[in-house]
Amino acid sequence: MVAAEHAGLRIGRDSSAAHGWAAGDECRGVRAFFRFVCFCRPGALSLHPSMNMNREILRIALPNIVSNITVPLMGIVSTAIAGHWGSDSAATIGALAVGVSIFNFIYWNCSFVRMGTSGLTAQAYGARDFRECTRMLVRALVVAAVMGTAMVVLQYPLGEAALWAMNGDAMTRAYFYARIWAVPAGILLFGFNGWFTGMQNAVIPMTTAIAVNIVHVVFSLWFAFDCDMGIVGIAYASVLAQWIGVLLSAVLLVARYRRRLVPVAWAEVIDLGALKTFFRVNRDIMLRTLCIVAVYTFFTGASARMDDRELLAVNTLLLQLFTLFSYMNDGFAFAAEALTGRFIGARDGASLRRCMRGCIVWGTVISLLFIGIYLVWWRELVGLFVDAGEPDAGRIVELAGDYIVWIILIPVAAALPFIMDGIMVGATETRVMRNSMFWSTAAYFVVFGVGYPLIGNDALWLAFTLYMFLRGVLQYFMTDRLRMIREKA
Repeated sequence: MVAAEHAGLRIGRDSSAAHGWAAGDECRGVRAFFRFVCFCRPGALSLHPSMNMNREILRIALPNIVSNITVPLMGIVSTAIAGHWGSDSAATIGALAVGVSIFNFIYWNCSFVRMGTSGLTAQAYGARDFRECTRMLVRALVVAAVMGTAMVVLQYPLGEAALWAMNGDAMTRAYFYARIWAVPAGILLFGFNGWFTGMQNAVIPMTTAIAVNIVHVVFSLWFAFDCDMGIVGIAYASVLAQWIGVLLSAVLLVARYRRRLVPVAWAEVIDLGALKTFFRVNRDIMLRTLCIVAVYTFFTGASARMDDRELLAVNTLLLQLFTLFSYMNDGFAFAAEALTGRFIGARDGASLRRCMRGCIVWGTVISLLFIGIYLVWWRELVGLFVDAGEPDAGRIVELAGDYIVWIILIPVAAALPFIMDGIMVGATETRVMRNSMFWSTAAYFVVFGVGYPLIGNDALWLAFTLYMFLRGVLQYFMTDRLRMIREKA
């Protein structure tokens, strides 16, 4: 069926080239794509030993990598628009950067809705308990709606506190109060995407992410330039794009899952036992996320407090290189979430072991690949972020070379933590993930505090590398080398 739908996507290319589009071909092409998105089937709930686990992993990982890549692309386009609008491009870009940072903080701390939903849904899916799958969808969307509504209702105190903390100006203020209306939609998308991931479907979130980004770019250009709204236009484009994403997710949900969603009573949704598990998982993930925010915020703050503008730029650019690696490995973490939960729910211990082993191997392969890329092309990659015409460009690249060893080492240290996070989320062993994060974060601050007087900026990178390494290793040993996870199946 999937093969036939792939074939349908070709829409008669040869004949159209020779004779032009026949009437109705374009509509048939759209319908074929819609069928592909809605009806591409995940594999069986349990895997036969002869089935290809790598294919199952890649089926979920690759669309998620594509979805991840759309995130920085949207940011690049928004920054380019800000830089070309108005007479003071530096002020406009700066105002946008502060505004985006505020919303990144909000979204990052609400991301537990996605992660908390995916593992529980995957286990219900593996157990063929589609009633519980439906309950999880409703719970996730209700929690997301309540959180989004609270953000809108409390927008003034939250906004003023954030603008004060980030030293935002009038442009940033206008951007914030325009974009805040996108937050409920963004959190709802976390709920939808977590549920789709748990249902082993990575294509719908990818499709939604691409659609959201296209809408955002098109309307950002229109609002910013044709309507002369500047960065406020970018904010309203985000509002429109996010709500269109919610609408598209709802349409694809009904089209793909209308036969699996079952009527549930409100009493089932608010069952205290199920809600306790749901909020326990989300509490652990939220605490873990706060640690991540603390680490990254401190990294930037510590770089700024070194009173060296070029060193701050180098640390920022090198951290961007790490982010490129994380987008790739995160795709396999999503696969680990979905498949671990599915095989635990199906009580398929053999497939669970193959899944965890396969995800760890893929994470290691990606790490080795990026080590090679950084070793060979680090100058070119740093150069992508630096204007060669700037007087300090050569100094920034030279200074980056003094610290590039850390960017080469970090993929080694970070090969395991992304995958282990995914396994813990899928197994709903979020307590282990939370506790390992507490210890890793504590080590990060201790190493920096002790090392900075001795080795300066290298202490910051040493602390960050150790933090990433400990996250994976501690989770591995806290679960008795994953024995606790294997026994759940």
